[in-house]
Amino acid sequence: MSRNHSHLWPGVPLALGSAILFGASAPLSKLLIGSVDPWLLAGILYLGAGAGLAIVHWGRPLIGLPNVEAELQRKDLPWLAAVILFGGVLGPLFLMLGLSQTTAASGSLLLNLEGLATMAIAWTVFRENVDRRLLIGAAAILAGAVLLSWNGQVLRLDTGGLLIAAACMCWGVDNNLTRKLSSADPVQIAMIKGLVAGCTNVALALSLGATLPGLGMICAGAALGFLGIGVSLVMFMLGLRHLGAARTGAYFSLAPFIGAVLAVIVFRDAITVQLLLAGLLMGLGRWLHLSERHDHEHIHDAMEHDHVHTHDDHHRRDHDGAVSEPHSHRHRHEPMRHKHPHYPDLHHRHSHG
Repeated sequence: MSRNHSHLWPGVPLALGSAILFGASAPLSKLLIGSVDPWLLAGILYLGAGAGLAIVHWGRPLIGLPNVEAELQRKDLPWLAAVILFGGVLGPLFLMLGLSQTTAASGSLLLNLEGLATMAIAWTVFRENVDRRLLIGAAAILAGAVLLSWNGQVLRLDTGGLLIAAACMCWGVDNNLTRKLSSADPVQIAMIKGLVAGCTNVALALSLGATLPGLGMICAGAALGFLGIGVSLVMFMLGLRHLGAARTGAYFSLAPFIGAVLAVIVFRDAITVQLLLAGLLMGLGRWLHLSERHDHEHIHDAMEHDHVHTHDDHHRRDHDGAVSEPHSHRHRHEPMRHKHPHYPDLHHRHSHG
């Protein structure tokens, strides 16, 4: 991260772009659920993501577009397997089952819980810095989610809501584990995740009696999966690289608002006072996250890793001969102390007193 650019760039736009694409996919998926088994649809979405990204991954050399990203290493494989299980198999399954049993608007807004799960795991397990503004924002989002579950008598979630909450917890685990892979090629990782998770879900759904829909429905689901899951996941991983898991999850929580707006337009879901109040609370939490500024003197310990980079304040290595930027190679960072706005990206995962 260079001081010539805002600390918000490019992490925040990437996280928000990922949110927009994924948020749109939830209500659009509901258009297909009536004609496709939910579990099978989850598989088609991920297969579409994996196949589309495979075309991108292997098609880049054919059009003269070099791949400057670092390749996956053997040590990354256990993390990748866990990411596929939680994010590619369990998460989409719970989401599709949940969307089939609740309204599209409520289901989309309940997806805010993914950001909270991501933040809680990042804070408590991976020890990412989470300040007061982020916590207050998270509380506002949680209050909005609780308001959505209010039925006039008792606070409870219906079966669809509980399934969506389970999906969010799975994706919270997935997002934090994906941070371990964020220095590697995001297209390659998302491609593998999509193909493995897609094949697994399709095979399981068919073995349990699901029937394949027509070619048109399959193509529609695959296209939706490529954009709403594949491209969204690539942008999310790039956001993780610059922001860390907690903050990327916070920005990603815009997704449910995108989904709710589309649900109102496409499904004519009612715009209730309950929905509006929940949206205001979640919007307040999102604003608190967007307006955060983390700036203090910090120390960089010596470290060695491999990722795509340009020469900036954190990359001052001399090369023998001319090199193009950006590029990737294994390099070492010497200890340094300085002060500037930053997030817990690849180079700022230090502890806070």
